[in-house]
Amino acid sequence: MPLAISSKAVPGAMPRARAELRFTVVLAALMAFASISTDIYLPALPSLSASLGASAGQVQLTLSGFLIGFSLGQLFWGPVGDRYGRRIPIMVGMALFMLGSIGCALSGSALEMIAWRLAQALGACAGPVLARAMVRDLYARERSAQMLSTLMLVMSIAPLLGPILGGQILGIWSWRGIFWTLAGFGLLALLGVASLRETLPPDRRLTERPAAIVTTYVLLLRDRRVLGYAAAGGFLYAGVYAFLAASPFTYIEYYHVSPQAYGLLFGINIVGMMLANLLNSRLVMRFGTDSMLRAGAAIAGLAGVALILASRSGWGGLPGLVVPLFFYFSMMGFIVANSVAGALAGFPQRAGAVSALVGAMHYGTGMVSTALVGWLADGTPWTMGCIVGVSGVGVLLSVLLLVRTPARG
Repeated sequence: MPLAISSKAVPGAMPRARAELRFTVVLAALMAFASISTDIYLPALPSLSASLGASAGQVQLTLSGFLIGFSLGQLFWGPVGDRYGRRIPIMVGMALFMLGSIGCALSGSALEMIAWRLAQALGACAGPVLARAMVRDLYARERSAQMLSTLMLVMSIAPLLGPILGGQILGIWSWRGIFWTLAGFGLLALLGVASLRETLPPDRRLTERPAAIVTTYVLLLRDRRVLGYAAAGGFLYAGVYAFLAASPFTYIEYYHVSPQAYGLLFGINIVGMMLANLLNSRLVMRFGTDSMLRAGAAIAGLAGVALILASRSGWGGLPGLVVPLFFYFSMMGFIVANSVAGALAGFPQRAGAVSALVGAMHYGTGMVSTALVGWLADGTPWTMGCIVGVSGVGVLLSVLLLVRTPARG
């Protein structure tokens, strides 16, 4: 049975002042690994395609390959973190991420790039899945959602600066330099984690055998609310990653936007997400996680419908896409933190496994949507608009149909 706890901090006193600031910054960096690993090289996709002699579809598979590793790898790191603690598994993951980044920088073909991106992702995913578990080690439901919103607000710097930084590196170096930069980022994260204390003491760790991992995930999937929270985030990320895969070609090639201007248009969405995270951190303690989640789902659903209509009819041209995408992206600030906190609240003793399941759902759907973008691309904005729009409607339906019983505890 899920363990009900109060909204006060759970055992394990928060580090004070300077230590708390370091904790927040390092965890925000860990949660940013997916964003920084994808967003920073988006402006380089056309030049990477030309350099490796690969088609646009093959290059988009480097993003899909990353998402495969990032989603499936979390299912491994979550239970490992529940059994052995958080710090050491994260540090091992960062070392693997560095190795994968170096391999990407040295790749000579699209196939090599896809393989190294897979290795890079298997290491990168240890960071966010166990960072979320570390928050749950220290905080309960609404307070953990507030903390996650704060972390996402800080980590929003990564997707905001990622495409801009990637465009600048591309201008003065090459796409290979982007991956050398990522290797350096991995080293900094490893050193940051080494400076933190462990949040899961030995007496709170699980001692189940590896074979019990499957049973754990079956138990979690049978819980309707956990499934609803995970599905809401999963649909949201499906739309986000469809945009990430398709927008460079839609904006740069279809609408003839420069790589630098693309970075700015991309950044508008991140600003919206930052503002929504800030608003969520201020309101979630007053209205609760589920109320904030429903508000975000409603706006994402409406934005999705608007995007379907605009991309199909061509109404509004580029602004007709940019405006609904802004509202869709912004709702990450309401949906992600609250859905993760809601799922974690039901099974605090299995925070690593719950975080892994939610994360796998997030990036697994992203893997599917990016693959669909590659397979269904027709040279117009329609494919992107349709996938993002359907995803927005999926978010709303997940919340309305599955997350509708009173919260436990």
